[in-house]
Amino acid sequence: MNSTKENSGFKKELGLFDATMIVIGSMIGSGIFIVSADIARTVGSSGYLLLVWVITGIITLVGALSYGELASMMPYAGGQYVYLKESYSSFVAFLYGWTMFLVIQTGTIAAVAVAFAKYTAVLIPWFSGNNILLNLVGLKISSGQILAIVSVLLLTYINVNGVKEGKLVQNIFSVAKTIALIGLILLGLIIGSNVNVIQQNFSNMWNATTVHLKNGVIDFIEPLTGFAIIAAIGMAMVGSLFSSVAWENITFIAAEVKEPKKVIPWSLFLGTLIVTILYVLANVSYLFVLPLKGDPTAKDIAGMGIQFAAEDRVGTAAAHFIFGDVAVIIMAILIMISTFGCNNGLILAGARIFYAMSKDKLFFKFAGELNNKSVPAKALWFQALWTSLLCLSGSYGQLLDYVVATVLIFYILTIIGIFILRKKRPDAERPYKVFAYPFLPMIYIILAAVVTIILLIYKPNYTWPGLIIVALGIPVYLIWGKKLNN
Repeated sequence: MNSTKENSGFKKELGLFDATMIVIGSMIGSGIFIVSADIARTVGSSGYLLLVWVITGIITLVGALSYGELASMMPYAGGQYVYLKESYSSFVAFLYGWTMFLVIQTGTIAAVAVAFAKYTAVLIPWFSGNNILLNLVGLKISSGQILAIVSVLLLTYINVNGVKEGKLVQNIFSVAKTIALIGLILLGLIIGSNVNVIQQNFSNMWNATTVHLKNGVIDFIEPLTGFAIIAAIGMAMVGSLFSSVAWENITFIAAEVKEPKKVIPWSLFLGTLIVTILYVLANVSYLFVLPLKGDPTAKDIAGMGIQFAAEDRVGTAAAHFIFGDVAVIIMAILIMISTFGCNNGLILAGARIFYAMSKDKLFFKFAGELNNKSVPAKALWFQALWTSLLCLSGSYGQLLDYVVATVLIFYILTIIGIFILRKKRPDAERPYKVFAYPFLPMIYIILAAVVTIILLIYKPNYTWPGLIIVALGIPVYLIWGKKLNN
């Protein structure tokens, strides 16, 4: 180990509750209210819709339990970046950090910020993405983009003022959105449930189909059998997996956690378990309220079903049956709370990766400096700058689509690192050892690898460009390394 161990400048302000709220808050954004529509179109049945979320939950929970061993062994700023460096090399760790900065962390923050602005526009239409304020050399800048950037800058400012301030915002918003989501689930299961809809959705639970569209209408519905079902599940998991990532963010800020060797493994387990249960129950609630199958040309919410909910807003469609027309406003407020809290966790944690890279002389030197509040302020502002540029470019959504497989590959490599470090450093202190080793980590590696291979084969336009983005980091590393050796 080298300078990544030197975390003495950080303040240990985060307890188990705070750490768990960071896991929950970073995971729950807007995805759970939207992506089930695409999943329903891809697998076409309630059984497989729920199975996609259950498999996603298992992968997430097993991954979190596996990371617990690495977190207890190396509770340093940078988390996953440190694990990759110690398991493999600085080169592999750099490619991870490079991709996190260029696309994954900053792109996710940008996407969540724009979602926050989009739902704010439901309450205040002036913030609509269609309200173009400036047309600069073909680049259209809307009021929604400006609000997204302002939200990123505001949260960055809060976190620059100390981890104590950041955790306060995180706790408030994470608790609020968790309670709101539980409330929505219960209302759907108890008040909004429809006997006819339930019978319709659960009578043929395993009759898998994929809907093919042409010019906005159904072209044909393809029955799925055999391996085609497995492939469909893999493709459908793009949305559910992205709704369930970012749990590892707590590892990035390990240096600021009290008793990190104990607290981080527990927060990973509790946080991912709670979110997994909420996500599955949310989808059961949707299936109690809305027909799964629908028609994009239908004139009412029931006719469009889960598959074709307006703009894929399944949560809003379900809420409409419970609250009536006011549901649009209720869901807008809920998603605003959810996305704002989600971004606070992402912003707080992300800068610590770039801090750790800087300490290893693999990122700009200024990113490794702490301010008088004991946080990497310059790394936070630099992260905000690049995120703002992504917001303005409008390319973050496409970039995130590109890195779905890449995110999984880095997860797989990290968990393989458990096996590597057990051999390389057998005598290292491991306050927590992954449960049911080696079977639990192997389950994750196999499941994640299957999904990754399916995506590479069946969604090449979305996945191979992500590998190119990673590969672009190779010459950057070589240049940085050359500069380092001079």
